Amino acid sequence: MQHKEQLITINSRFCGPPNSGNGGYVCGLLANALGAPAQVTLHAPPPLDTPLQLIVNDDGAQLRLGEQLLGSAKPYSFELGVPDAITPANAAQAQERFKGFEQHNLPCCFVCGTNREPLDGLRIFAGPTEQMEEQVAALWTPDETLTGEDGLVASEYLWAALDCPGYFAVRDQAGVALLGRFAAHIEQPVRAGEQLVVAGWALRHEGRKHFTGTALYNQQGQAVAWAEATWISLQVAAA
Repeated sequence: MQHKEQLITINSRFCGPPNSGNGGYVCGLLANALGAPAQVTLHAPPPLDTPLQLIVNDDGAQLRLGEQLLGSAKPYSFELGVPDAITPANAAQAQERFKGFEQHNLPCCFVCGTNREPLDGLRIFAGPTEQMEEQVAALWTPDETLTGEDGLVASEYLWAALDCPGYFAVRDQAGVALLGRFAAHIEQPVRAGEQLVVAGWALRHEGRKHFTGTALYNQQGQAVAWAEATWISLQVAAA
C-alpha cells in the first residue's frame, strides 16, 4: 500500500489572494504528487510560507495543515471539446481588453495580477475575444524561472496558467468567485521562451457554479494542455 508524506511550503511568490496560494498552482502541486492525471478539489485557502503536509496514498493525495484539509486530488480523466486556436494577433488584441486592467480583485495574483512584474508573475491578461461568446484569450511566453533542469516548464506552472483565464471567461456572470475544482491534461511539454496562446471559455452555468474550459496552444495552433474548472460565486450579503 502506497503512503508517502512530506512537508512542502508555498512560497509567497505563488499567491493568488494576498495570503494564500494560487489555486491552479496548488492543484498542480497535488497532481504532481499523485503522479497521474488528477482532479483536484480545494477545500480551504492554503497559507503561504507555512510548512504543509502533502500526503499520498492509494486513494489520492491530500494537502493538510495539521487536521485541516486544504486540498485533495484523485485520479481522473476527462474529455473536453477544445475550440480552434485563436491566432496570436487576435490574442494580442483580446488581451488589450482584459477587464482586470479596469478593476481587479486580486492584483497581486501570480497568474493574472496586474501588479506583478516580468520574471515574477505570469502576467496572463486574458481579455474577451471576437470569435466566441464568453471566451477570453491572451499571449504568454513562459520565462526561464519556471523551468526544471531539463529546460521544460514545470507542470505546476502550466496548471497555474490554465487557471485564471477560465474565471475571466465567466466573470460577468460569476462576479467574485473562487476556484472549487480543477482538472488539467498536459499533452506535450513546453519550453521557456516559447510563445503560447492561452484561451478560456464558459462551458455552462448552474446557479452559483460556473464551469469553464481553458487551453494552451503552441505556435502551430496545436493544443498542448487543457483544463476544466468549477468556479463558485461567493454569496454577497444583502445590504
